[in-house]
Amino acid sequence: MVSQDQAAAKAAVLIESLPWLKRFRDEIIVIKFGGNAMVDDDLKRAFAEDVVYLRYAGVKPVVVHGGGPQITAELTRRGIPSEFRGGYRVTTEESIGVVRQVLAEQVGGELVGLINEHGHLAHGISGDDYGLFTGVRREAIVDGEPVDLGLVGEVTTVQPEAVLLELAADRIPVISTVAIEESTGGLLNVNADSAAASLAVALGAAKLVVLTDVAGLYSDWPNRDSLVSVINTRDLAEMLPRLESGMIPKMTACLDAVAGGVPKAAIIDGRQPHSILLEVFTTHGIGTEVVPS
Repeated sequence: MVSQDQAAAKAAVLIESLPWLKRFRDEIIVIKFGGNAMVDDDLKRAFAEDVVYLRYAGVKPVVVHGGGPQITAELTRRGIPSEFRGGYRVTTEESIGVVRQVLAEQVGGELVGLINEHGHLAHGISGDDYGLFTGVRREAIVDGEPVDLGLVGEVTTVQPEAVLLELAADRIPVISTVAIEESTGGLLNVNADSAAASLAVALGAAKLVVLTDVAGLYSDWPNRDSLVSVINTRDLAEMLPRLESGMIPKMTACLDAVAGGVPKAAIIDGRQPHSILLEVFTTHGIGTEVVPS
């Protein structure tokens, strides 16, 4: 039997969520799924539960994912070498088809399946479906010199109609991140953080949430007492060049989303079960929130 104190504590948690239920009801929240949460079975299941909870709470979640470890594993299985330059995967004609297949069928398919254990709720969309993402090739700078990354790009145009139709049907879109190349009509491998930010802007989302493998942004890494709870876009832009390389794409995505009109963006620790619910429905949230200057 639950004690009176335990019951009161549970009621307090529910009441704390009330302002946020009111704030985000019927609003779109774009969630970039990645990091350890993508490869740990328990965390994957907890993430799926969070997304389903949002949906039944009246929020409209949209999930965007990459799949670096899974792509590397499949390329290795097929005897295709993986090469990284400047933090990006060099993507060839031989590997781009594998990238799309792993993202849409393996990673996205598994996540759709986990969500749909709770009902027919999720539907997968690849970034090249319905012209969702269009992009151009990009280079990396290594030792001050530009490096050709092959079929690696950045999103330049988003056509969100297919995603909006899924949301209007009360489904949860699960988006894999490839794009159509503007000049050739072929496929490009695009960064999932950046794609999530572009989609959040195009959808007029109320929030972008990016899952990471750290507690948030640190102003003086590795000093763990320097965790930043809230930062505005002006201060983040000044800090960006000094950040550890792995954090730059994630914080750039948050910066671009808020600069593009998304009211708030947050990076949170995806290693913590149910981190999405803690971020969205509690007063102080977790991780680091980016707000307009």
